[in-house]
Amino acid sequence: MASLKSGIIIGIATAGVAAAALAGNGVRWSPNAMDVHRLATTPISTATIFSPPPGAPLSFADIFEKVAPAVVSIEVTTHLTARELQGIPGFPIPNLTPKGDGGSDDGDSDGDGSNGSNGSSGKPTTPKAESQGSGFFISADGYVVTNNHVVENAEDIKVTLKDGRILPARVIGHDEATDLAVIKVEGHDFPFVDFENSALPRVGDWVIAIGNPYGLGNTATAGIVSAYGRDIGDSFVDFIQIDAPINRGNSGGPTFDIYGRVIGVNSQIFPPSGGSIGIGFAIPADVADNITKQLIAGGKITRGYMGANIQNVTPDVAASLGMGTRKGALVADLVAGGPADKAGVKPGDVVIGLNGHDVGSNTELTRLVAQSHNGDTLHLTVLRDGKPHEIDVRSGTRPSEQQLAANQNTGPEGQLIAPDAPVAQHPHVLGLTLGALDQGSRQRFSVPSDQSGAVVLGVKDSSDAGDKGLKAGDLIVRAGDTSVAAPSDVQTAVAAAKKEGRPSILLGIRRDGHNYFVPIKIEG
Repeated sequence: MASLKSGIIIGIATAGVAAAALAGNGVRWSPNAMDVHRLATTPISTATIFSPPPGAPLSFADIFEKVAPAVVSIEVTTHLTARELQGIPGFPIPNLTPKGDGGSDDGDSDGDGSNGSNGSSGKPTTPKAESQGSGFFISADGYVVTNNHVVENAEDIKVTLKDGRILPARVIGHDEATDLAVIKVEGHDFPFVDFENSALPRVGDWVIAIGNPYGLGNTATAGIVSAYGRDIGDSFVDFIQIDAPINRGNSGGPTFDIYGRVIGVNSQIFPPSGGSIGIGFAIPADVADNITKQLIAGGKITRGYMGANIQNVTPDVAASLGMGTRKGALVADLVAGGPADKAGVKPGDVVIGLNGHDVGSNTELTRLVAQSHNGDTLHLTVLRDGKPHEIDVRSGTRPSEQQLAANQNTGPEGQLIAPDAPVAQHPHVLGLTLGALDQGSRQRFSVPSDQSGAVVLGVKDSSDAGDKGLKAGDLIVRAGDTSVAAPSDVQTAVAAAKKEGRPSILLGIRRDGHNYFVPIKIEG
């Protein structure tokens, strides 16, 4: 699903605060004799008058007046990095070397421009960028909740209150994994609101958003709760979907119910054109409340970690493993020397339980592991070769999202590449032309001498393997339940799966130093 964090350059999403209720009872009409005669001669479609059901307000004005003072607009100034500038067509990359000294060992080491400076001010020579978002007070002494993507890498933050005051702010803490941050302005007696963690509105109930769309400031919109539990690719948040219009600049603001209670923090929108189309996503209040309290207390969030890249068990994957309708999380790769690796977890294992909880997806496993602390025992139930095994893993501490992104396995992608050498003498299976790992192929595809498998030399465009993105240079290291050392191992595993009546076979692929699994349909 394509989603957009709405604080880039122009802002963020917003909603809720606290206080004041308005549940309107519609005005009811009692007909007199003349009215009765008119009704007898008037079509029902034009004569019937409906009054709103209990809970549907005639106006949101009273709610807005009471909660709006707690909602703020946020302006952030930062500098674009060299990497960001490279994404702007035709934009010249500035000289990031400090002037006058001919270079320095403590300059920008990774090319992102973060340490580059000019000789006089010591500030980056890259251009400034300004963005806008929203937030809301959660205490009288100046703590403000917003989105991480609003204030990330901020050099200067200004908060504008409803009464027009503009105050400087500083970051107290942020959590990239949930896209939450806490900033603080100095002062006291600020109007504030509370999170509502239990009395949540139902799907179809009204919600109100107040924020700073496109820099307009203090703007109110209304809609309904569209759904709960939306998984849009963020590992630690089951989002609330709302249709109250939120746009760029609304991010970080609160989502309110009709009693003025904060039930979520607006974070993302679903925008083909960058604007609202009635699909917005808010971080639930219970998640936001828990994370922001931790940020205020210590400024840092710690989560459990077992050191495994995992995939969801799709119907195709389940069919290739003979799992039927069972769900779980497929271990694609392990961090060498990590907790799972040390405990004996293997690529190809399917985690179906953790500490007595059934695991239904890779996201669920990630969240369960994250709830643990360093040193806790994670009791895993895994399927290996179709049989259950119990493995105890000692949890570690999850690295930062930046560290994880550096090693993230994004799966197969890109166009298929035909080999530039004759391949007729090599076996063909599953639409793949396979080769052995000899000295020539190791050199050609940069495969280490200690790595075994069967190398993909070519892919048939019309095959399922082609559709799934396999390409020349991929290394098949596992086929079904079998480790692969040569092309014949793949052929044997495919024949066995076909004999068992399986529609597909799960291949373990190694690419760019990472493993992932992909189910491939068995031809014929």
